[in-house]
Amino acid sequence: MKRFAVILLVAVAMIQLFMAKPGDAISCGQVESQISQCVTYLSQGGTPSQPCCSGVRSLSQSLQTTQDRQAACNCLKTAASRYSNLKPDAASQLPSKCGVSIGVPISATVDCSKIS
Repeated sequence: MKRFAVILLVAVAMIQLFMAKPGDAISCGQVESQISQCVTYLSQGGTPSQPCCSGVRSLSQSLQTTQDRQAACNCLKTAASRYSNLKPDAASQLPSKCGVSIGVPISATVDCSKIS
């Protein structure tokens, strides 16, 4: 059942990706799809998995404009507030542990309008 849910989430994200118009900011579906493999790391800490880091690297490459970074920030902020067991230290260290900078904090308290 869990595998089906992950496949369904990826399929929905891919559909949203192909339906996006040029100039549209990244969607929450795209952001969530790219970090979906990081849920265990974000709630337990430790070392992020290779699939998690692949998603973080993909997210990093997707965030080319201020509009994309602010949209992703709002998506990550909403997602972070939904997970009460999210470890703030794990969230803040995720990009660096994956060897990238995404320019967007993973936090429920960030002011996304200040992201440039």
